[in-house]
Amino acid sequence: MSIVIQPFNPLVSLVVATALEVSGDAIVRIAIYEQQGAVRLGLLVVGGALLLGYGTCLNLAPLHFGEVVGLYIATLFVMWQIVNFVAFRSLPTLPSMVGGTMIVLGGLVVSFWRPE
Repeated sequence: MSIVIQPFNPLVSLVVATALEVSGDAIVRIAIYEQQGAVRLGLLVVGGALLLGYGTCLNLAPLHFGEVVGLYIATLFVMWQIVNFVAFRSLPTLPSMVGGTMIVLGGLVVSFWRPE
């Protein structure tokens, strides 16, 4: 029996991948800084599994890596702010919002600007 893995829609793949990456990173951070013993180990395993899912999902996007990286970075910034608020109750600062706007605009330029 063989398992066939179908590529995802590129936008769905980016959103799912960034959600997995940022959530995995947040769980690892919580494990390292806020937990001990078996709970820490369990959270590290869960965080690691989410990070493995991120790498798998991103690589299932039917795009060349160079084409996806700009939009990925833009999506990652937005997702990072969402998870940062949900997990750590931290609102973005003004410098984060200004810099983040540049990150998102830059990601869109990298991904969609097609010089003639």
